[in-house]
Amino acid sequence: MDVEELTRSSPQLSSRVAHQVGPSSLEQFFFKHHGIFSIVCCSDSVISIITSQTVDLRNGSTVAEFILVGFEQSSSSTRALLFALFLALYSLAMAMNGLIIFITWTDPRLNSPMYFFLGHLSFLDVCFITTTIPQMLIHLVVKNHIVSFVSCSTQMYLVFCVGVAECILLAFMAYDRYVAICHPLSYAQIMSRQVCMKLVSTAWFFGLINGIFLEYMSFRNPFCRDNHIENFFCEAPIVIALSCGDPQFSLKMIFADAIVVLLSPMVLIVISYARILASILGRASSSGRGKTFSTCSSHLTVVIFFYTSAMFSYMNPRSTHGPDKDKPFSLLYTIITPMCNPIIYSFRNKEMKGAMVRALGRTSLAQAEAV
Repeated sequence: MDVEELTRSSPQLSSRVAHQVGPSSLEQFFFKHHGIFSIVCCSDSVISIITSQTVDLRNGSTVAEFILVGFEQSSSSTRALLFALFLALYSLAMAMNGLIIFITWTDPRLNSPMYFFLGHLSFLDVCFITTTIPQMLIHLVVKNHIVSFVSCSTQMYLVFCVGVAECILLAFMAYDRYVAICHPLSYAQIMSRQVCMKLVSTAWFFGLINGIFLEYMSFRNPFCRDNHIENFFCEAPIVIALSCGDPQFSLKMIFADAIVVLLSPMVLIVISYARILASILGRASSSGRGKTFSTCSSHLTVVIFFYTSAMFSYMNPRSTHGPDKDKPFSLLYTIITPMCNPIIYSFRNKEMKGAMVRALGRTSLAQAEAV
């Protein structure tokens, strides 16, 4: 573009320059600052490039939402079937755990530490499934799978908090069984009500504190990659993989935390049951062995379900993960285990079955009197 064309396209600029430098020196001014006006002429393309880069950079650090892929790729009939199945499992888990909470906290016959811990375990299960499953049920029906950044981080913190508390509580339940079987004469003194309250409070405290640490490690980096989460809830390893930069440090810290949170309680559980097994084998009574095995096998079944799925999700290398592997294990510890806990403890325990019958009988009688 020459001087005359620039002058015609920008009459205000031409008049302002002419007014400042004088008509006689106008051509000299354009010639002297030709480079500047060349940049001005192509400013549209330069500004568009800078704006594009700025927008990309801004989007990389201010992700406002995530998309939970979940079962989005399944057919409508498959999603309807999954909705009916998961709704039935969720309802069953809520009803069974709610019933255990009610009878362990109201039935005076179930005042031993084992049932005290069982009531709190059911409460944790209710919190756990309520954090993840209702959202999954909604996404099976609607097409909008978008969750806000705040909702995702809140859900992740609750999963961390409740999951860690449950890991520690299961270890305390194993220790309770060890004291009850190996030290029956001192059981009431060792596992007093105050001690049980302190153990449950410890589980909740470590869950709350550990949740803050894991939340920070998950969201310490900005997010600039694909915001699609290949699961039905915000799971930490998947979310971290979407962050900018190298996510290896955060993943290593979560792996180290999982070693402490998962393996340490498991060591306590293994030691407790090893001593229980040695004590059982040393007894002559076969009836006593059968009752002890029945009580301990219920707890061991719950431990195996929960720890196996949690270890796969948080202690396996990311190269072994994938949507087809993550979802089944996530379902195992988010809905299957909370549903199985009350069933396992109820059907293998005569006292629990008797307490449930009494509770249901009182409910039926109250309804009959109300009519």
